[in-house]
This record gives sequence, structure tokens and C-alpha cells, in this order.
Amino acid sequence: MSMEQILSEVRTYDGLLELAPTRGSQHPEISWGDYFFYYAPDGQVPRNRQPYATIVTKDYPGDAESRLDAADRWRLNIHVGAQAFAELLGSPPEEIDESEVDYSVTDTFLPHPLYGASGWVCIVNPGNETLERALAAVYSAHLADRRRVERRQGRGEDLPSE
Repeated sequence: MSMEQILSEVRTYDGLLELAPTRGSQHPEISWGDYFFYYAPDGQVPRNRQPYATIVTKDYPGDAESRLDAADRWRLNIHVGAQAFAELLGSPPEEIDESEVDYSVTDTFLPHPLYGASGWVCIVNPGNETLERALAAVYSAHLADRRRVERRQGRGEDLPSE
């Protein structure tokens, strides 16, 4: 599956805000070429919450086990929560022995190398084995982010947008 296929699907989501930093933007150089997805129908990058999914195209400091600096490698990261994490990986986050995980394997659901304990999964170069479940997981994450935003708005919480 190509990154463009995932981007094409995600871009159809109602209320999606896609942050895609580019060279010369106000965002740190390390983020250039990567993608960050939020539910933000107002079009403003949220300041009080993380994206629900990302696509990263390179190694970050402290996060090089997926070997993304090699040619044609990228990683889809999705916040799925503990229950979906267990369904996708066969064990809840707290039962994963990270020392036994090969984070460089492609087209396989893995715990996120840094945020697995918080219910994040990842897939290096998603392909035929993970396509349908990956897209379903991203859509579920989008809906969960939407529910969180709507709950906060229903409670009258101020959602900073700057």
C-alpha cells in the first residue's frame, strides 16, 4: 500500500485537519515531510491534544528502531487505545515485552516504539497484510478524537485554537 493511498482515504474524513509540515514552514525541520492527523473542524491545529494518527518518513531522535532513514521506508502510527491494541497485537500494552519486538518488520502491526504503553500501534510500510485493518483503525481513531472534542465542547471547555 502506498502512502498516497492512506492519505487519499484519510482526507475524506469529516472534520479532518491534516498537518503536513514542509521545508521553510514554521514547524521544526525534523517534521518536514511527515503528516499529523486531528479531528479539528475549525481548521486550527489543537494546542491541547496530540494527533490521533501520524505518518513519519524518517527516524526521530530516540526513535530509530523502525529504520525509517533507509530508502522507501515510512511508518503509520495510530492511537487505538488499550482494547484495540490487544485485538490487533494479541496482548494488552502492559503485557508486551518490548525487548522481543523487531520494530523494523514491515506490513505488521507492532506496538509503537515509544508510545505503545499508551495504546499506540504502528506499521512500517503498510501493505496487503495490514491494509484493511489499518484503515479501519485510523478511522476509529478519527471517530474517537471527534467524540473527545464533542464531549469537551458539550461541557463548555475552552478549546484553544492558536
